[in-house]
Amino acid sequence: MITFRSIIIILAALIASLATTTAFVVPPSFIATTTPSNTTLQVAIDTSDIKNGLTVEIDNEPYKVLSFSIMKQARGAAKTTIKFKNLMRGNTIENTYRSGEKFETAQIDKANHAFTYVDGNNYFFMNTETFEEIVVDGKIIDDNMADLIDEGMQVSLVFFKGSAIECVLPKSAVYTVVETAPNTNEGKDKPAVLSSGATVSVPGYVDVGETIKIDTEKRVFLGRANE
Repeated sequence: MITFRSIIIILAALIASLATTTAFVVPPSFIATTTPSNTTLQVAIDTSDIKNGLTVEIDNEPYKVLSFSIMKQARGAAKTTIKFKNLMRGNTIENTYRSGEKFETAQIDKANHAFTYVDGNNYFFMNTETFEEIVVDGKIIDDNMADLIDEGMQVSLVFFKGSAIECVLPKSAVYTVVETAPNTNEGKDKPAVLSSGATVSVPGYVDVGETIKIDTEKRVFLGRANE
């Protein structure tokens, strides 16, 4: 259910908008898609253009490159093996292509959103430019990052043909420590529960109530937020 903090986040964004415009439009309470702020156009590429993180369209669906390797042969052209993740279905595939085989990048849109709350398997976000609310199916949230999405966090939602297909967290984020063992100066790490619900390893000197910075990709402690 929506929380008091979520209401405050939405009101703060609306007040900021009023400070720069004389016209006020009431945002809809629910929308299926949102207005993109950044669009990546569809272009033709070949195997030499493949790189990790690139999203291509295969059979009308978006596939993100997770990894690739090039195998050179004594005779004939080199071959490229690519591991993809289907951003709509969540499954992974691995295919091998001849050198120079063609692909088309997926036309995707990106927009900044603030996470407000989660209800069951539905994640609620607010577009930080239009203040429109969007409900995202939890299946597009990577299992390794679901517990790192904190209330009010700014994320980038990726859209393909109007549907949200990916949630991208900032590379680092600030969290409050809500549970951990007592302060110790023994130089040993200890587990700590963050305000988002995630558990990470922190130095022994970190106390409950402190705000710390976490690398969201590696899930490692980077330091106190004020350092």
